[in-house]
Amino acid sequence: MNFDWSLLAAPFVAGLLVLATHVPLGLEVLRRGIIFIDLAVAQVAALGVVGAHLMGWDAWGGEHGIGVQLAAAGAAVLAALLLTWTEKRWPEIQEALIGLLFVLAASLGILLLAGNPHGGEHLKELLAGQILWVGWDALPAGAAVYALVLALWFFGRQRLGAIGFYLMFALTVTVSVQWVGVFLVFASLIAPAVATRPWSGRFRLAGAYAVGVIGYGGGLWASAQWDLPAGAAIVCALVGCVALLLLGAGLCAGQTRHVA
Repeated sequence: MNFDWSLLAAPFVAGLLVLATHVPLGLEVLRRGIIFIDLAVAQVAALGVVGAHLMGWDAWGGEHGIGVQLAAAGAAVLAALLLTWTEKRWPEIQEALIGLLFVLAASLGILLLAGNPHGGEHLKELLAGQILWVGWDALPAGAAVYALVLALWFFGRQRLGAIGFYLMFALTVTVSVQWVGVFLVFASLIAPAVATRPWSGRFRLAGAYAVGVIGYGGGLWASAQWDLPAGAAIVCALVGCVALLLLGAGLCAGQTRHVA
């Protein structure tokens, strides 16, 4: 098969940009034990995108123009502020409330698109993403947002507290969900963090980035090689990395105990 591999360059760079922020945020999500926050906030941001299209805000700059971005960011920020409040008010059931927010946003999206003849396709795009259609022109604006989040994360997160974490999360997901979809946002956050759970410190951070890069690269390659949906292929590749590393760590631990 003759395939122009340069067509994957922009999607792969987009994936690297997503990983740049999602890996450290995912490690924090796993540490806090609020695993479904990424699904919830991503789904709320996607709901904002649906609302913007229904209200005709995509006329302001197109499908990914300023109107859609403001709607997605506004919805994600509201979700972040709500989750900040619920964490203080009901910390013992925060994970359950996050799950309820996810299913509420998903259900509202289905209801809003029920009368749209292309509603099913829109939902599929928001869930599975369209990473193959991310072009070079979309990358600079997203990279600027990610750079801001990374600067805040590595140099100011101790001063920002819980609300700062949630707001950074909302800002990041606003971009990511439109590039890669809800499923891949979740996988990009959680898979590298889970795969490197036995490790610690900078070694864990570097390993998590490596897992992400391998997952995105392998998934895009499989997508091009066998004409598969790219988002789903990347998710499977990331989860495959998790399975291999966890099984490998388990075998090593078993051998160590046997020797001892």
